[in-house]
Amino acid sequence: MALGSSTQVALFVTPVLVLASLLMGQPMNLVFPPFQVVSVALSTAIVAMIMLDGESHWFEGVQLLAVYTLVAVAGYFI
Repeated sequence: MALGSSTQVALFVTPVLVLASLLMGQPMNLVFPPFQVVSVALSTAIVAMIMLDGESHWFEGVQLLAVYTLVAVAGYFI
């Protein structure tokens, strides 16, 4: 349920932000750096692998938090 709703929010918010940026005089485009595209793809693949068995364990949550922390730290320094 959480994965589906986050996808719906992302698909709604992104076009709204692009249109709002045009109205505010700060045009925003949808061209993302390669690091951001790869990190989203990697995060999606990791979540898909964890969700394959249909159940989760607290340690899988800790592993996801560790991966997201590593991506955030790498994004800060890149």
